[in-house]
Amino acid sequence: MTRELWPRPVTPRASAATTYFVQPFVRPNRVNRRIAAWLERAPRARRLFTAAERRGKEALFGCRMCGQCALPATGYTCPMTCPKQLRNGPCGGVGPGGECEVHPEVRCVWVTAHERAVSAGHVADLAALQRPVDQRLTGTSSWVNYWLGRDVGLWTNGVDSPERPSIHRPPVELGIPPVPPGATPPRATPPGATLPQWGGFTPAEPQQSHPTAGQGGDQ
Repeated sequence: MTRELWPRPVTPRASAATTYFVQPFVRPNRVNRRIAAWLERAPRARRLFTAAERRGKEALFGCRMCGQCALPATGYTCPMTCPKQLRNGPCGGVGPGGECEVHPEVRCVWVTAHERAVSAGHVADLAALQRPVDQRLTGTSSWVNYWLGRDVGLWTNGVDSPERPSIHRPPVELGIPPVPPGATPPRATPPGATLPQWGGFTPAEPQQSHPTAGQGGDQ
């Protein structure tokens, strides 16, 4: 795959101050939800709405229409324009001056995102962990998906909804009793001690090796 086929980082045309000013008006509310519900029932109107969203967001942010917009959590810089489409921070190949590893002639999209978030006082939003993209929503309207709640939990705490639960893995039950705090770890079995039995099985005692011909035996 040649470099020209990779996404190219885009610096947003809209200023960070402007985008964060508009943010409250596009959050889910009664009006937006009714509009989204109507668009769902009107396929032609939905196609026109999605096309208009594509043109506007492509011009302003280089939007690639993933259908799960991460702009509010990334300084209104589209992470899908990263050649590697990383949604949780930059890769390890960022140049010392903030250059993209794949397209070194342009700035890394995550460096731009950090600078914009800092300038607008929203750097804490970058701590939100982005979940993997649902490719089934590619090409759909992210606004409609947002207003209808299809991307609830797209990121963890930090943006729009402080009550969203953070990503965590549930504990795995292994059948092992918990170790009480301050307990002394078991010592190794001393030499000559009786080995424990597990399920009726007793580990065999080590056998002494016997010399074979040519290895210390009589010739």
